[in-house]
Amino acid sequence: MALDYNKMIEIILEEKQDLNFEKLKEMIEEKKTNVGAGYLTDQGALFLVAADLGISLEKTPKSEYSLKDVFVGARDVTTVGRIISINPIKIFLKRDSNQESRNRIINIYDKDSNVKVKLWDDFVDLPEQLDLKLGDLIKVSKGQVKAGMDNKPIINLSSNGSIEIILEGGKYQIPLLSEITQTIDDLNIPKENMVISGRITSDPRISAFTNSRGERAKSLHIELSNDNETRKIRSIIWNINEEKVPKSLTIGSKITLIGVKTKIGNPNFSNGDLEIHGDEGTGFEFVEQIEPLENYTLRIISARIDPSERKMHCMAVDKDRKSYLLLIDIKLFDIQIETDDVIECYPNRVLGNTIEITDQDSYVQILKEDKDIPRTGQFESKIMDIDSMNKPYVVEVIVLQNPNKMDVNTKSGEIVSVADTIVGDDTGEIRLVGWRESSSLVSELKIGERVRILAVNAASGKEGNMELSLKPYSNIMKIS
Repeated sequence: MALDYNKMIEIILEEKQDLNFEKLKEMIEEKKTNVGAGYLTDQGALFLVAADLGISLEKTPKSEYSLKDVFVGARDVTTVGRIISINPIKIFLKRDSNQESRNRIINIYDKDSNVKVKLWDDFVDLPEQLDLKLGDLIKVSKGQVKAGMDNKPIINLSSNGSIEIILEGGKYQIPLLSEITQTIDDLNIPKENMVISGRITSDPRISAFTNSRGERAKSLHIELSNDNETRKIRSIIWNINEEKVPKSLTIGSKITLIGVKTKIGNPNFSNGDLEIHGDEGTGFEFVEQIEPLENYTLRIISARIDPSERKMHCMAVDKDRKSYLLLIDIKLFDIQIETDDVIECYPNRVLGNTIEITDQDSYVQILKEDKDIPRTGQFESKIMDIDSMNKPYVVEVIVLQNPNKMDVNTKSGEIVSVADTIVGDDTGEIRLVGWRESSSLVSELKIGERVRILAVNAASGKEGNMELSLKPYSNIMKIS
């Protein structure tokens, strides 16, 4: 039976992996020009091109591919793989029609390779409809393979394509997630699509950043180590959906990160070892979980409301002087919290020393005085004693310089406000700086004012000198 044009192209691209569709089209047009206009159709020219390349068109294209054999230009591809990550749905406007479109990525692997499967429009809901989970074995049918931004093949699924779950124990021998899991000691080269297990050795934290699209997003930072803590790896999960972050991530717990990659670390932020990077599709599994306390009794050192988020950021301590960062949703809790208040809280999430009180399952109330918990005054420091960037400080100072305020461009291209001044006490002087929302706290200061700065962090300045940097939970109180 004669092959159609598309099947012929598929056979040629499969045989010549170094040839892409655009180059093949050029060869077809060149052949038609050389032979003479009016003598050849595209398909006729393709027969001659195949002969020049030494390719037989008598073979039947594969009906099912292993992942390593998937190539750009292949049509109606069927393949089997195990899910290593499922990314959330992305919505965008098509350039040509300005119509809304949706897609999402599923990453799958087999014993030899891995590939991305891109679901389009109505197909983006398949993971929920089929209740797909990380580690599931699936068959992807009738996909069209195109090149991604990195020129690697991506299987696109729409119209007559399909996904089905394959039962374990059949003819497909694809390693389980547990069988490809590596420990911190196993990591030696940059690599993608990995499953890595390690122990949490520092307080996890969520921070905001500006992503490549210029949007504000959040990232989760974790330090993972081997069991004897002789090797520690910086780990960052970018563009996180906070709802998918575990309810507790505490020091000492052992977790597995599913769908991550390793890359050479930034020497400005780490020891030059490899780093682990994940994204919104990364999954979490506990190997050993250390449960946090059900409730906490704490003294507030500093509290400040972020009006844009309707959240209150606090720094607090317990009776053992251990510090905690609190995030309280003031839309849910009509409560006035001030410095030196003692509170009891039942959090909905605990990430290391960060306590979140942000949904209906959480609770917070102000208690009467608890003399066992140190008061704010017991944490006051002199400027000459500021020597660590690992703890917040409380200082009483006088403003020595009118504040400077300006807008600056960050490395990501974002324009943010920054303000700074010089403050001092009877032991020395130091620069005080506030970024973004904190910049207004600094810019409102006046020369000669005496102020108490609550829960301010030490940081290394431009010239390597120690400076004070305000955080979302920091506050400044004027002393009359």
